Amino acid sequence: MSGSGAPGPGAAPCRFAHYFVLCGIDAESGLEPDELAGENFDQSPLRRTFKSKVLAHYPQNIEWNPFDQDAVNMLCMPKGLSFRTQADNRDPQLHSFIITREDGSRTYGFVLTFYEEVTSKQICTAMQTLYQMHNAEQYSSVCASSSCSMDSLASSIDEGDATSLAKLQRYNSYDISRDTLYVSKCICLITPLPFMQACKKFLVQLYKAVTSQQPPPLPLESYIHNILYEVPLPPPGRSLKFYGVYEPIICQRPGPNELPLSDYPLREVFELLGLENLVQVFTCVLLEMQILLYSQDYQRLMTVAEGITTLLFPFQWQHVYVPILPASLLHFLDAPVPYLMGLQSKEGTDRSKLELPQEANLCFVDIDNHFIELPEEFPQFPNKLEFIQEISEVLLQFGIPPEGNLHCSDSATKLKNLVLSDLVNDKKNGNIPGNALNMYELLKGNETIARLQALAKRTGVTMEKMTITAPLAEKEKDMKLQCEEVELRDYKLNVQLREVFANRFTQLFADYEAFVIQAAPDLESWLTNREQMQNFDKASFLSDQPEPYLPFLSHFIETQMFATFIDNKIISQWEEKDPFLRVFDSRIEKIRLYNVRAPALRTSNYQKCSTLKEAAQSIEQRLMKIDHTAIHPHLLDMKIGQGKYEQGFFPKLQSDVLATGPTNNNRWASRSATTQRRKDRLRQHSEHIGLDNDLREKYMQEARSLGKNLRQPKLSDLSPAVIAQTNSKFVEGLLKECRMKVHPPLSLCSLTALQLLMLNVNSICRLYSESPSQLEQRWSVGLTGCLQD
Repeated sequence: MSGSGAPGPGAAPCRFAHYFVLCGIDAESGLEPDELAGENFDQSPLRRTFKSKVLAHYPQNIEWNPFDQDAVNMLCMPKGLSFRTQADNRDPQLHSFIITREDGSRTYGFVLTFYEEVTSKQICTAMQTLYQMHNAEQYSSVCASSSCSMDSLASSIDEGDATSLAKLQRYNSYDISRDTLYVSKCICLITPLPFMQACKKFLVQLYKAVTSQQPPPLPLESYIHNILYEVPLPPPGRSLKFYGVYEPIICQRPGPNELPLSDYPLREVFELLGLENLVQVFTCVLLEMQILLYSQDYQRLMTVAEGITTLLFPFQWQHVYVPILPASLLHFLDAPVPYLMGLQSKEGTDRSKLELPQEANLCFVDIDNHFIELPEEFPQFPNKLEFIQEISEVLLQFGIPPEGNLHCSDSATKLKNLVLSDLVNDKKNGNIPGNALNMYELLKGNETIARLQALAKRTGVTMEKMTITAPLAEKEKDMKLQCEEVELRDYKLNVQLREVFANRFTQLFADYEAFVIQAAPDLESWLTNREQMQNFDKASFLSDQPEPYLPFLSHFIETQMFATFIDNKIISQWEEKDPFLRVFDSRIEKIRLYNVRAPALRTSNYQKCSTLKEAAQSIEQRLMKIDHTAIHPHLLDMKIGQGKYEQGFFPKLQSDVLATGPTNNNRWASRSATTQRRKDRLRQHSEHIGLDNDLREKYMQEARSLGKNLRQPKLSDLSPAVIAQTNSKFVEGLLKECRMKVHPPLSLCSLTALQLLMLNVNSICRLYSESPSQLEQRWSVGLTGCLQD
């Protein structure tokens, strides 16, 4: 895939990423309390939240996806700025978010939050002033709480309160002369599709480049410019490789007849909730109840929300969907409508202190504590026990306990790693520890070594201690292979679990089309009378269902998600089918081919999914054989002195090179693009030759049969009429082949294959004695068909 066709800011929306965003503290504004966050100002200043700001975003705006600065800032830093000192944990955190536009389309954001040292003396001084005021208030509150005389007050302070205040100031304070102050900052990618794993890897590599002792191979602007303008979306059914700062990154996109893209790991969802809890929450979502997710971790909120809604296929959640609810929008919880929202829990706050509306249909999901509160009464999912059993079998194949992992906290993970480390370092099982080994420890007890040591000691020879370390390259290689294996397993687990859920809906609604009422003659009249028309024969549908299914189905067919599904089915007779509906209908057609039955013969017998292996193989093939490679990051036309590197600080990016897409004025970029195009042409030409070999026998047979019926004229007897008769079949075959082989590169904004074919126009002219204008006219007619296809 050539990078020469990368679009600019106003081109078609086929780019991998739309925006790169940087959020943090505005040094000019200083510390501004975030009053909307609802924080308690009795807290110490380091525990308060302050207003954040979008410091930069590139490009400035995109026509098809306008930049919403307030929304992005609120979702990148839902609780505003956070401050830390050298004594606090400052590990980077990754989370994601969703912005839903008015037309229902979604934009995904992926955020890496890290901490940077505060270099502004003004901000450091302001923080110390806040602490002095806070400590004075704490001291005055202690004095006010005592009704003793001044003498007894002084003695009580000397004895007890002074000690507690000293502890408070020692463990919860900031001293500008002693402490180093850090503030949160985040980098964010906004993309049209949820490529979570790829975006995570790109942001992590950017962060490593900032914190590394060595500067990155290229200025950071080169990598950001590359992912914004030169990395396209992979076409459906294909995989794409592009480049981060240090390593290549691979992403893949399902084909047109596969389940839609979902990159959030379902493994984590099942580990966090457990299978039984997840099916219960899933049922509540299907019945459109109020779902509130609760966790300290933003990414857990997003992972669970996206995981559950992904399993709804072919249906889609139609109501309020805010996986990460900013603190300033807590009043949304009072809305008397179905919603699926995520709320961050404060450290040390339990469920009893959380003020929630007393709704009968509220499903509360405490993710961190593996606990759910369900509504009082609601119907169970059909064949629930058999359904759970089938999912359990899939989970167990991947080593995941169906009951989930209650102890999946960071401390438990560290403990698990320690246990694994002990196993590795167990000398009894012959493993070699990962750390450096003392050679004498390894060979202690060996008689030969003992004699050599004694001999060396008598002769006065000193022997330096020897250590064994695994080569660094081998360590990195093993770790990389392990990460790739884990990632592939997650992809395969994702698709197999989704296939099980999708199969249940395929079985439940295999005959839904027979009950759809299509009374309107055209789309306009249907839209006009939509509210007064009955689109689905609910009574007949329910009478055709097994009796155990009725409690659930009678509620489900009244939901908005089912009504929207039926609406999409009716609209599909006048417009292009909804992608979800197209895939679902194709699966129903397969069922009819392999399992012909009448609606009256429906039973409650459970039928397992039979496409698990096929779905996993499709994912594996795409990840093992990369279809397309994006252009490499390259030097940009930057002035001398730009792109400076300072360890630990994200640089101030040069907006002049990131505001627009690539131009031909950059010699380095042109040379890199030319080299990449040459490689792509050679690769695509070899693919072209390979495909020709597959069809060669077919064309030769056609040529032989044609030769039996036509007299081959001599070269001197050639005329336009004879040429047209003889070679019409060849031209048609050429155009057909073009449609089949050129279309994928076109979808990648690349015309390399077309350029390759057009190079032979003159040769074809000479071969068939047609003028370039005549052949151009014939070629343009066929090419128009190619582009329309």
